[in-house]
Amino acid sequence: MAKVTDRVKIRSRADSNRLFFDFSYRGVRCREYTLLADSKINRSKMQQVARRMSAEIELGTFDYLAYFPNGKRANAFSASEPKRHESTGGSSLPGFEEYIETWWTRHSVGLRVRTKESYRGIVDRYLIPHFGEFCINEISPQMVLDFRAAIANRRGRGPKGKSLTPKTINYIIGLLRQVMAAAALEFGVATPVEPIKRLKVQRVDIAPFSLEEVQQILQTVREDYRNYFTVRFFTGMRTGEINGLKWKHVDLERRLILVRETYAKGRVEPTKTDGSRRDINMSTVVLTAFHEQRKTTGQSDYVFQTSTGTPLDAKNVAERVWYPLLRLLNYEKRRPYQCRHTAATLWLAAGENPEWIARQLGHTTTEMLFRVYSRYVPNLTRNDGSAMDRMLMGALDKP
Repeated sequence: MAKVTDRVKIRSRADSNRLFFDFSYRGVRCREYTLLADSKINRSKMQQVARRMSAEIELGTFDYLAYFPNGKRANAFSASEPKRHESTGGSSLPGFEEYIETWWTRHSVGLRVRTKESYRGIVDRYLIPHFGEFCINEISPQMVLDFRAAIANRRGRGPKGKSLTPKTINYIIGLLRQVMAAAALEFGVATPVEPIKRLKVQRVDIAPFSLEEVQQILQTVREDYRNYFTVRFFTGMRTGEINGLKWKHVDLERRLILVRETYAKGRVEPTKTDGSRRDINMSTVVLTAFHEQRKTTGQSDYVFQTSTGTPLDAKNVAERVWYPLLRLLNYEKRRPYQCRHTAATLWLAAGENPEWIARQLGHTTTEMLFRVYSRYVPNLTRNDGSAMDRMLMGALDKP
């Protein structure tokens, strides 16, 4: 049995920072909101009320209408018999907040730390504040659509806060889809997210560098970062992969880079997918860069590191090295990730096998390769259909 003082909890809305009572009464999850801002004084005042409510609920003397005459559940509790949310078996169904915590305990095991943080942020900031007061069988497709519209119109924090992108909104709805699909299997309730189509995500054009631009960058960049960007431009490694690269994963004899870990936000983690875990072949240029780098950091764990021996921080490299370099060369501002796109387009331009390129990049198929990069091949190789024309004309000219 829960402690009396735990029956009524004081929580704060993530979106408005307003306090509210969170409790269960007659098998129904109740959330009653106030206009009080989250502060130590206001929490103390509400806690006094919460203790009285908890004691009365424990004793069976709690009168919902006396505390919340205009509450959301006022009509339900005004009847002589309590209204309960029941499954086909007659047992009480959990509220959304209760169930999502159960789901989280079951499904968060084994998630990468970054993924776990991302999911937990969505649960606390979006899903619980919007659906937490409802029972799992009360959530309808219309409610999901209203929720999607609400988060699409919400502005980010700060005076220049941006709206959520369609990609992010799809990610949030996707997590809700997982939760409700699990509830459907466990309790036989409807799956309200299933009819909801994903928002269309506009494709973002990539902006790889030409070989001439790459040469200019490598000639101009700070000497202590020349090997770093040489490897980035000619291997297609992701930012976290190269920043977390250790010498034990560099096989100079077999000319292989063993991608096994990533580094981001101060943490080293295994690669996200099986496809990301791969061996990258070194070109002669890359091999030479590693031999040069070994003279500097060969006795350390990380191939590319700070003066204190820690892995490079992506933001620091971008702000202190990359963007100033582009400004110096009068190049359009582009994220360091364009080094990866550059490697792909240069490989394609050189006529490398698309399946080999996909494996180097960590893609399981060539689908993304052709979808993202194919339009750059004619520009770089001057293959504009003339080869087919020459073949056909040669064949048709024969007697």
